[in-house]
Amino acid sequence: MRSVRWKIIAAGLVLGVAGVGTWQLLPDDGGSRGAIRVGTSDVVSSLDPAGAYDAGSWALFSNVYQSLLTVKPGSDAPVPDAAASCGFVGQKLTTYRCELRPDVKFAGGRAITAEDVKHSFDRIKAINSDQGPAPLLNTLESVEAEGRTVTFHLSAGDATFPFKIATGAGSIVDKDRYPATSLREDGKADGSGPYTLSAYKAGTSAELKPNTSYKGQARPARAAVTVKYFKGSVQLDRAWNGRQVEVAHREMPPEVLAGLNPGMKDTRYQASGGSEIRSVVFNVRPGSAAAPLAVRQAVAAVLDRAKVAGDVYRGTVTPLYSLVPAGIAGHSTPFFDTYPAPNGATAKKLFKEAGINGPVQLRLGVNVRGANMPEAEEIKRQLEATGLFQVTLKPVEEWNDFQKAYAAGEFDAYTIGWIADFPDADNFIAPLVGADSSMNNGFSDKRVDELITRTQSHSERSDAAAAFRDLQKAVAQQAPMVPIWQKKDYVMSREAVTGGQYLSDGTGVWRLWELNWL
Repeated sequence: MRSVRWKIIAAGLVLGVAGVGTWQLLPDDGGSRGAIRVGTSDVVSSLDPAGAYDAGSWALFSNVYQSLLTVKPGSDAPVPDAAASCGFVGQKLTTYRCELRPDVKFAGGRAITAEDVKHSFDRIKAINSDQGPAPLLNTLESVEAEGRTVTFHLSAGDATFPFKIATGAGSIVDKDRYPATSLREDGKADGSGPYTLSAYKAGTSAELKPNTSYKGQARPARAAVTVKYFKGSVQLDRAWNGRQVEVAHREMPPEVLAGLNPGMKDTRYQASGGSEIRSVVFNVRPGSAAAPLAVRQAVAAVLDRAKVAGDVYRGTVTPLYSLVPAGIAGHSTPFFDTYPAPNGATAKKLFKEAGINGPVQLRLGVNVRGANMPEAEEIKRQLEATGLFQVTLKPVEEWNDFQKAYAAGEFDAYTIGWIADFPDADNFIAPLVGADSSMNNGFSDKRVDELITRTQSHSERSDAAAAFRDLQKAVAQQAPMVPIWQKKDYVMSREAVTGGQYLSDGTGVWRLWELNWL
């Protein structure tokens, strides 16, 4: 999944918060001014938390569902939300226990039980959807429910587990409305978040009304919100200029973002962090043109990231040389260390040593949104200029179709963005290249998995720095993915709307409840 900007994780990660505060202000539906219209080019692939692991879906989940924990604006550690307290039991980091708040309930009025929480996690593992968040919960072995207590048993020490259950993967659903072994597909969503989903039209809009019974860390929603979904950045830009939306987030065209300045009329903007990343992912299954290691290494050797950043994105992105972006604790630059400059001679040497006679026919999948096609065309041009590749672009219009296509192995490689779920280097590696990764590219490496387990075992996250360096080197050597760039997150809003600066700050939470009319 996912978009974002992080600080170093606080040491220990043991949460024991009692007496959780609750906002006491009464919600305001915005009065006669109606709903605040928020425009985005993100896609919601599913309303069911067990069936989605993408930025658009999780943005909506942040508002409709509630998790045991959440991350507050500007915070570097999760805090209780639906839980009253949470913490590891013992020193091995293999047992994690939460106590539910006494007053938390679904929007329909039924009290949330520990059995609902257990059901929510069990069904993610049982359904194991190709587009779902099961890879994020790879260390979760079982869940116990007793009274108001939920106990998670982990297969290995995992200091990042509190962050994982603070994400969309931790969304609590009603056990009476969400099947245990299949996805809910009636176009509805029942949760306990700051909003209720009053109407939804796939690919078009989501109408959100304040949930007056919400109890948790977030401010009560004061204004109704209508999220409007657009096919791409060009359409979102048109809607902004046509005043069809009051807030625009993810993603305006590069030339618009490059031209943002404080003197613009009736336009506020916020640029936060810089850890959204984009990569080329390789299908390493037998029979794929990218299965041979030398092919993947050759792409890494010739990719001119600076040219992609400058020519395609107008300098709004920064070249990236590791899956862990700059600004995240544990970042290093193994791809730059190995391939310091685009070099066709290096690629030719790799082919010769591997006995590969070019050109290699490479099918490159691309989801046709924003600047994705110009980016893919630039990558194609760079690879073909070496004489080692012939690249056929495989554009796919719809996001859901694209996900299914790469999961089915229809491409030799594909480009994809990643927005982190929580602020730790682990989240840029484990879900992408670990066992049963969300990339569905057939990659598996024992050394990589061992290093992932090692990094997760450190409650003091700075102690994992050496293992993260080794891990990033191992990924660069195997090259199941080649990073291209990282970027900031931009939010634009009209002067009549307040709270836009809090909408997205890199914690993986889309805070629509912070928006209100001035």
